[in-house]
Amino acid sequence: MNAEVSSAWWDGIHTPARPALHDTARADVCVVGLGGSGLAAVRTARALGARVIGVDAHRIAGAAAGRNGGLLLGGLAPFHHDLASRVGAPAAALYRHTLRALDTMRADTPDDTWWHGSLRIAESDQEQDDCERQFARMRADGLPVERYTGAEGRGLLFPADGAMHPVRRALTLAARAETEGATLFEHSEVTQLEPGVVHLDSGGMISARAIVVCADGALARLLPASAALLRPVRLQMLATAPAADIHVPRPVYARYGYDYWQQLPDGRVLLGGGRDHFAAQEYTTDNAPTEALQQWLKQRLRRTVGTQAPITHRWAATVGFTPDDLPVAQSFSDGLWGAGGYCGTGNVVGALCGSGLVRRALGNADDFLDELDALRALPTLTQSADQPPDYSSR
Repeated sequence: MNAEVSSAWWDGIHTPARPALHDTARADVCVVGLGGSGLAAVRTARALGARVIGVDAHRIAGAAAGRNGGLLLGGLAPFHHDLASRVGAPAAALYRHTLRALDTMRADTPDDTWWHGSLRIAESDQEQDDCERQFARMRADGLPVERYTGAEGRGLLFPADGAMHPVRRALTLAARAETEGATLFEHSEVTQLEPGVVHLDSGGMISARAIVVCADGALARLLPASAALLRPVRLQMLATAPAADIHVPRPVYARYGYDYWQQLPDGRVLLGGGRDHFAAQEYTTDNAPTEALQQWLKQRLRRTVGTQAPITHRWAATVGFTPDDLPVAQSFSDGLWGAGGYCGTGNVVGALCGSGLVRRALGNADDFLDELDALRALPTLTQSADQPPDYSSR
């Protein structure tokens, strides 16, 4: 495919590898998976005074957390008016939780994030009508949104949204967690989970009162009981060299969220999407990019984004999708908890789920998960359509 098959986010990142765990260790909480949701769980556990050990099968942010589009968007996976039409007022309450999470991210890691808002661009009259419905419902619910017309087209501007360098941000949070007293191990893949015990391929074993698995696309493998709740999906992306022929000041998602792109501060363009055109082959845990979908992305890059900059990287990642477009965050047995199925919203919703699960595991309430549970109990909540919008930009 004439491009490096790796995530462009890792360019220029050189950090000392953390060791694998080879011995027996004890903790109050063991967090499995050190992406954005796992690191949020680790730091919440420390803030609550727990002894915490975090492990990752590869390196920190080595899976979807370091291979996504880097967008930080308010709301859950469905567009707000779609979710509100299914569940009513609770949709706005959950959206406000994500807005507060965005504020926290902005204050927590200012050097690894940028905040210019985001765009939803309509590519048909029908989609523009849908943007108007979204605008009306968000305004009625007091949520931040503006109509937009610009070089990208017509649609909506979400002024509270931002974007990030997901690898740099994850490494910043990991270093901060260690300073706060957490212990983190890389290259320590889980071979078996049982209540109170984590077994690793490195020979190590962790005894913990609470085990919190934050693995999204790998959740069904680690916790087989979750397999009925979500489905692994491959999302593909590409990146260019710095592009001098376009200027994209804020992230864009288009075609009902199936496609998404942003231009980084250094001028490179990152583009993802197209999964709906190749749906049958993208329900997989295989993280290898495919020729057909990558060629589709290339055409999208040239014709819609409008840059002729050389393509330098192509990559893919596995995430979890759920039938009702809502995340999975729950107990699976005594002391064994799992979070995933973010439907592409792991950067923000995943962090809320990871933090919330740790709070519950340690005997505390969590408002976000309480409201999510209440929403799932509503008789008006129905499974989404057979082919819902992809929402993979988040």
